[in-house]
Amino acid sequence: MKKWIIIVLIIAALGFYGVSKSNQMVRLKGAAEKEWADVESSYQRRADLISNLVKTVQGAADFERGTLTQVIEARAKATSVNVDATNLTPEAISQFQQAQEGLTSALSRLLVTVERYPDLKANQNFLQLQSQIEGTENRINVERNQFNEAATAYNIYVEVFPNSMIASLTGKAKMPLFKAQEGADKAPEVNFDFK
Repeated sequence: MKKWIIIVLIIAALGFYGVSKSNQMVRLKGAAEKEWADVESSYQRRADLISNLVKTVQGAADFERGTLTQVIEARAKATSVNVDATNLTPEAISQFQQAQEGLTSALSRLLVTVERYPDLKANQNFLQLQSQIEGTENRINVERNQFNEAATAYNIYVEVFPNSMIASLTGKAKMPLFKAQEGADKAPEVNFDFK
């Protein structure tokens, strides 16, 4: 009888241990998902600011419409890509990142084009929006880094032994990280020749 009690206690202790580790995985994954939501929130803030920036720039009657159209289309594409934070995959993050990169590129072209319009550059609304967008770009970088930190903490936790066995049994997989776009390690070519 004592033998059965010891076996039951050992099984119960292992069960409690496994549940405890699984719950910690859930907490860490939840923290990483929250950080991903913060990344998306920062991108949404940028999209909202760009909308206001476009309206301000449209006030300049002779401003190049093609540049504005590119920004508007890139913004629409970027805001149409939704990623489920509970089911992050490398493909979903890459698709999200590509759409955001298109918007970043269009926005950069817009800001460079603005250099040709001194009245617009002096517009107080434009200057404030430009400053807010620059701050938001910094915020986006901070949020991406915080997401990567949270996802890395979760990934390490589910990979160490014996957590890896519990993760495997409970179906908990690693989370993908936010990575730089291909070619981001090369400095961009800047051309201020407006001829």
